[in-house]
Amino acid sequence: MKIGMIGLGRMGAGIVRRLMRAGHEAVVFDRDAETVAKLVGEGAQGAESLKDMAAKLDTPAIWWVMLPAGDPTEETITTITEHAREGDIIIDGGNTFYKDDIRRAKALRDHGVRYVDVGTSGGVWGLERGYCMMIGGDKDAVDLLDPIFDALAPGLGSIPRTPERQDKPEDDPRAEKGYIHAGPAGAGHFVKMIHNGIEYGLMQAYAEGFDILKGKSSDKLPEDQRFDLNLTDIAEVWRRGSVISSWLLDLTASALAKDQMLERFTGKVADSGEGHWTVEAAMEEAVPAHVLTTALFARYRSRVDHVFGDKVLSAMRFGFGGHVEMPQ
Repeated sequence: MKIGMIGLGRMGAGIVRRLMRAGHEAVVFDRDAETVAKLVGEGAQGAESLKDMAAKLDTPAIWWVMLPAGDPTEETITTITEHAREGDIIIDGGNTFYKDDIRRAKALRDHGVRYVDVGTSGGVWGLERGYCMMIGGDKDAVDLLDPIFDALAPGLGSIPRTPERQDKPEDDPRAEKGYIHAGPAGAGHFVKMIHNGIEYGLMQAYAEGFDILKGKSSDKLPEDQRFDLNLTDIAEVWRRGSVISSWLLDLTASALAKDQMLERFTGKVADSGEGHWTVEAAMEEAVPAHVLTTALFARYRSRVDHVFGDKVLSAMRFGFGGHVEMPQ
């Protein structure tokens, strides 16, 4: 299949490369002409504008927008709509607020254009590991795009299959490959939003735990109760057989192995919106979400008062997504 990719940042370029490895074609556009030229050198077809991209795509055209949520994505989709033909599909693979997806899908339907939202997890590692995708939209559009999603997903890999899932017709077999059709427009980004809210909580738990471990050598404690603990070794041993092993812990162990004090990080931890939206959803549904709310507020606090745990958070965010600390 041929796909048009708008936005060639950390994840957009990786998605293009993974698709081309699987034999799909890509037409690419980005404001950075150098980034476009690099992918053209690897086999993609470059576009000078969205109008130019429209002429180079097949029918129906598949447009994938991989830009920051908000105005950049909104303005780009508005421009694509001016060039899209009836039956075309616009995919938003960024971290858009799910209510914006619902609004857009309704508006695009009036133009005969189909809209699919893809909550995408995988960060800078997605090219090699594959991308976990949570997809929203009409079934006909999602089914048409299945070869693309199948190529991007991690696949079964080496993860043991869940015995209880076997031979249950109501379960989506694609989930084992790393992607699902979550529901109508907005459902994909809603599931990804909650995923990121949970991510905040998990990261905060690791951060606080390592902060307590580091603090055990404090001179505020009785001398015989002080332990000078090796955080690098602790992270490593926890990775191997413990019940709290995870990819986040793998990234933490890697960062600590490079520098146990994480001196390169200030601990000013940004949030990209999903944690905030998750807490809003919890309030709308009257669902208690103590951990996720506290984890979000901890990031706000980190920008005025830093502790070692905040550096652990920054190290994890850089590890999975290449996120740099927010400038002050």
